[in-house]
Amino acid sequence: MELFQAKDHYILQSGDHALWCSRIDGTMNARPATDLLLAWNPVCLGLVEGLIGKIQLHTDLPLGLILIRQKALVGQMPGDHKVYKITKIAVIPLSEEEPLDLELELCKKHHFGIDKPEKLAPSPDESKYLMKTLSQIKSNVGAPTKKKVKENKEKERLERRLLDELYKIFMDSDSFYYSMTYDLTNTVQRQGDTEKSNLPQWKQVDDRFFWNKHMVQELIDLQVPEVDFWVTPIIQGFVQVQELVVNYNESPEEEKSSPDTPLQELTCVDDIHPRFTVALISRRSRHRAGMRYKRRGVDTDGHVANFVETEQLIHVHNHSLSFVQSRGSVPVFWSQAGYRYNPRPRLEKGHWAS
Repeated sequence: MELFQAKDHYILQSGDHALWCSRIDGTMNARPATDLLLAWNPVCLGLVEGLIGKIQLHTDLPLGLILIRQKALVGQMPGDHKVYKITKIAVIPLSEEEPLDLELELCKKHHFGIDKPEKLAPSPDESKYLMKTLSQIKSNVGAPTKKKVKENKEKERLERRLLDELYKIFMDSDSFYYSMTYDLTNTVQRQGDTEKSNLPQWKQVDDRFFWNKHMVQELIDLQVPEVDFWVTPIIQGFVQVQELVVNYNESPEEEKSSPDTPLQELTCVDDIHPRFTVALISRRSRHRAGMRYKRRGVDTDGHVANFVETEQLIHVHNHSLSFVQSRGSVPVFWSQAGYRYNPRPRLEKGHWAS
């Protein structure tokens, strides 16, 4: 997937699909890939793996576009569905300012023999301002006051601190996973619902575990089929997939070491499908997430704090066996202030309250 920078937009392009993200107001629109010809001086910044969504870290800061910069293959679910873990992200401010070095992998098609992406050439409108004399610039722009300089420095520090925290969430926790073809939000039993089988993947997901739904809500609200390609459901939790071979004829260790035991060829009873796929998937709800002692109980919509669904899955002989466990906070209205001295829980509503 290629990332282009134009004068007024950042453009994501993959095959026949393109997503235009405005650098003026942050709006996103799905457009045909051929519309790249209409962009003003587009420059390829490099390759990305996918779109997470759009976020505003603070009201004083511009909207930011969060992209998957690097992924790692976790394994393959039954049916050759690949599952990936997000290992690195890139955050691009949706503003007219030049982005910092994103450290993206260079696109071989647009960067053959080039070490770094080219910078945008100034447009004719911008060039005429550069022709102004120094005296004209001084007359039009007043010298910044000390207060203004201090505010700008504080804003830069705030932005840097929030970005560092955002990078840590993705790069240090190792807890964000996705698949382009497999629904990680639903158990095997819920996936058996045939009523949704013909819908795009993001419309089949369990809303509780669609972690980045708020970040792509603008695309969802467009309600056009062109956005289906760009909406990738991401879960927060843990995923591990392993393939195992069970040898039913294998002898115990003590028999192997005995000189009287003849050597046996290690064979599996099932010569056609000797492999078992074992998967462990933990999904954390996006509702009422938080620190254990600071987020307790249930809300008025029935969502309990820190709800997690863990599924153990075994697939063999075209059959899937699934065991699901759920955990969460006690489903009553209660809270707990502090955690240093083991404070007693406080009930906030009784069964008579509505």
